[in-house]
Amino acid sequence: MPEKAKITSVDALEAFRSNLVVYVSKARPALEEVSSDVMRLRLWLQEDRTDHWQAQVKKRQRVLEQAQQALFSARMSNLNEATSTAQFDVHRAKRALEEAAEKLHKVKAWDKKFESLSSPWLRQMEKLHSVLAHDLPLAAAHLSEMVRLLSDYAELRASGGAAAGAQAPAAEAIVSETSADAPASASNDSSPVIGSG
Repeated sequence: MPEKAKITSVDALEAFRSNLVVYVSKARPALEEVSSDVMRLRLWLQEDRTDHWQAQVKKRQRVLEQAQQALFSARMSNLNEATSTAQFDVHRAKRALEEAAEKLHKVKAWDKKFESLSSPWLRQMEKLHSVLAHDLPLAAAHLSEMVRLLSDYAELRASGGAAAGAQAPAAEAIVSETSADAPASASNDSSPVIGSG
């Protein structure tokens, strides 16, 4: 004789399904926001900061060349005061150029480091996104169908009689098939609700 399902609480399954739907509705936007933040940071490093400091290097290189030209002219004129001012300008321009070159080097280093640090996390986020977009909605649909079938089964068992007795094995087979078709997460979570009796 086949085992009968002992249904203790279909409401618990329905509550779990509702919580799963709420979780998916909140988790997907949060995950998409994190993904877009990562992309914005990558673009900021690769384009905005890199372009900025490359432009600064060129600009400061021109300022240094102008300061060196002014120093050369001052030395040719034998003006001590102009020469000392021009030397100060050259030193200041060199420091500014070195600073820009160092910043550009750091931005490029951070860009490489960011790629190596973020890639494993991005792969995990892609997997989670796939679960949130496909697996969990499918699990929620299976849970909904299981709730419907179990409710029907419980009504059959409660009504009793010969007709119910004849239909019960068919309902049990449907419940078994649905449980077998459901994703692992759905079938595991339904185990406290359905037991053998």
